[in-house]
Amino acid sequence: MKYAIMESGGKQYKAVPGETVRVDRLPNEVNDKIDLDKVLLVVDDGDIKIGTPILEGATIKATVSDQIKGRKIRVFKYKPKVRYRKRQGHRQRYTLLKIDEIVTD
Repeated sequence: MKYAIMESGGKQYKAVPGETVRVDRLPNEVNDKIDLDKVLLVVDDGDIKIGTPILEGATIKATVSDQIKGRKIRVFKYKPKVRYRKRQGHRQRYTLLKIDEIVTD
């Protein structure tokens, strides 16, 4: 099984060809083809290549499949005895990437 560990938005994700990865929002449109070049590790049926910290010559080809929002979280601030209450909501935005292939030199 071939897979890679990539970095996007300061976080690391496992990329497997044919699967979908949810990353923090990227400024691309739906159905755009993108190349991710921050590849940290590639495993190909027992053959392991590790970058220091980034693996040179390795890229991940992906397609933007959707721009979505995560579940809503409530932010509630409260101070007792002074009648201070503040309620806020937040929905994080994500990009769904379909991994097409992992290319190494």
